[in-house]
Amino acid sequence: MSYQPVFAQFWEKVKESIQNGTYAKLTLAKTIGDTELKNIYVRPVLNDDIFSLSITARYKTEEAESFHTIDETFIILAPYMNNPFLTALLFTTENDITFKLNKKRVGSIVEQAPTFKNAADVIIEMKAKGII
Repeated sequence: MSYQPVFAQFWEKVKESIQNGTYAKLTLAKTIGDTELKNIYVRPVLNDDIFSLSITARYKTEEAESFHTIDETFIILAPYMNNPFLTALLFTTENDITFKLNKKRVGSIVEQAPTFKNAADVIIEMKAKGII
């Protein structure tokens, strides 16, 4: 069974957390072996009241940042699952949601108690401005 449908369900939770104003951050982690790419961080950004997501790819020797819509971000991140990342962690104020791939590359979603008490500053600002 492919993990992509489970990752799509996980991404729906990402979109819901942004719409609900509970999103804190998203991290792709736990690589397969020693890879050049170490982590990918996704944070919300407001430029002139236009919402986008900042994707920061952290490599061994450098970082690269780019800005995208929610749907573009999904298209960019999906290929990184299973190559090289096995885990995507969504931190919200309600709970931490983890997408994991096991050794057989079967995807699962696990929810735990929240790590963050507050949403990302940009999400709080968007709530205050009535954008979400």
